[in-house]
Amino acid sequence: MRQFAAMLDAQDASPLPDWLEQLTTARLPALASLANAIREDQPAVVQGITTPFNSGVNEGRITDLKLQKRIMAGRAGVPLLRHRVILMALLRRRHR
Repeated sequence: MRQFAAMLDAQDASPLPDWLEQLTTARLPALASLANAIREDQPAVVQGITTPFNSGVNEGRITDLKLQKRIMAGRAGVPLLRHRVILMALLRRRHR
């Protein structure tokens, strides 16, 4: 995992094939499964490693929304959910 983190830090995907091979030969089924999953969408993984763009902010907002929806399941309508999501977004901006 440290090698993958180093690829992300350097924004260099050239070590990725060797790293995937190491995962496959590690004799741990979970790591081999991860390597196979990454290989299935390797161009997207390479793009994610090498570009400075990401969807982290959007993913965080989506996670917040899902959390609020689960917390309030069946307890209130859309207006309260909307209010809580907006409040959470404002709190996130303050704590940067």
